[in-house]
Amino acid sequence: AKKKDPKGKSNTSKPIKENMKFTLAAACLASAVTAFSPSSFVRTTPVAHRATSSSSTCLEMKYKVAVVGGGPSGACAAEIFAQEKGIDTVLFERKLDNAKPCGGAIPLCMVGEFDLPESVVDRKVRKMNLISPTGVEVNIGETLQPDEYIGMCRREILDKYIRDRAFEYGAECVNGLVTSIDVPEGHKSSEEPYTLHYQEFVEGSAAGVAKTMDVDLIVGADGANSRVAKAMDAGLYNFAIAFQERIKISEEKMEFYEEMAEMYVGDDVSPDFYGWVFPKYDHVGVGTGTVVNRPAIKQYQKAIRDRAGDKIAGGKIIKVEAHPIPEHYRPRRVQGRIALVGDAAGYVTKCSGEGIYFAAKSGRMAAEEIVKLMKGGSRLPTQAEIEDTYLAKYDKLYGPTYAVLDILQKVFYSNNGAREAFVELCNSKYVQQVTFDSYLYKKVQGNNPLDDIKLLGETIGCLIKGYANAKPDAEFSNPIESQKRLG
Repeated sequence: AKKKDPKGKSNTSKPIKENMKFTLAAACLASAVTAFSPSSFVRTTPVAHRATSSSSTCLEMKYKVAVVGGGPSGACAAEIFAQEKGIDTVLFERKLDNAKPCGGAIPLCMVGEFDLPESVVDRKVRKMNLISPTGVEVNIGETLQPDEYIGMCRREILDKYIRDRAFEYGAECVNGLVTSIDVPEGHKSSEEPYTLHYQEFVEGSAAGVAKTMDVDLIVGADGANSRVAKAMDAGLYNFAIAFQERIKISEEKMEFYEEMAEMYVGDDVSPDFYGWVFPKYDHVGVGTGTVVNRPAIKQYQKAIRDRAGDKIAGGKIIKVEAHPIPEHYRPRRVQGRIALVGDAAGYVTKCSGEGIYFAAKSGRMAAEEIVKLMKGGSRLPTQAEIEDTYLAKYDKLYGPTYAVLDILQKVFYSNNGAREAFVELCNSKYVQQVTFDSYLYKKVQGNNPLDDIKLLGETIGCLIKGYANAKPDAEFSNPIESQKRLG
């Protein structure tokens, strides 16, 4: 959607009672004399089905959209809705300075596509070391062009920038936690509003103030533990635990990570993922993740610190973070007039564990399609319409990427022999070119058939060699924990 000038957006309309959806000539007079209390939040306007005058004698009520969650997915959705004059947009975020546990890597295409300034990118990574279980190192960034890089961000900086942009366009900010949602029984076939129950945070109050708000449509962008997903019965999904420590190291040691990121594979750092050392502004993020053995996450975290060794020795841990990461799509991503985006929908890739770009993209795509369906705020979309537009287009565009990365994770992250083969394969310039083109520009690249046949032979050879030389994986058992799912 083409952006409109946020400074040119009018914020002069007065709120009136939101439980009415009809035109009444007398309301013109009432709206002129009704007083209201201004919001305490910067760059926001209180909304309660604000009215716009379509003539001198009548008022037309607006539909209200609630975006729950102010990360990349929610902020990108809110800025699209906020630019539509016929829709009132409210963005709920429980913690406006939130620093989500995250590696923080974003692809090059995201910088341009989402108009991100370089100030949100801490480091431009142009070198990536991949280290095998036996310590073999391969630099997998050799095919990058001089103007290509992987951006490393701190989520508290990135999220705030996109969120503030949504507020500038006119989205109202509610600094609060949505605790539950009343979903009308007939919401799939009627226009009955949803009622959000939330705790609005106020200075001097630890619990906040309990409030409710009626809305016409909800976008759930509230992460893996989504309360919106629970309210709409989105179904269960499996999840990983990501654990990260932010470690402040000396300036001399930071020089090594000026344009360098590291990925470590091996059953010591994760039985089904990888460990990482990613550079930030003045520190490194050191972390790992796992689905199949979540209880041992701290053991794997210690191992990644040990593997990094002298490169982070003497560093001070300044922050410890842990968070669940979805492993696949939610069984149901749209119910009635409720749509899920980002982690709440399950949009994190296997193998790479990437989620930031897909969160932002899904939020924007969902909002753009819903805005089109609402036709200037004159109607509400149906569940079938949202599924046929937002979900169908998203799955067509990115379904192949999720499928390919799922296969790669199953093949190469399953044991140490496969991990050794994976690292050796990454010596291939062809593999590096395809990998980075796919990552930086978010498309499964069309490959050279002859090179693909050659690569297949190399893969088989590397797997045979890897299985012959690698040490066996350590055994573990957690039959109860492994069955847990997020609802």
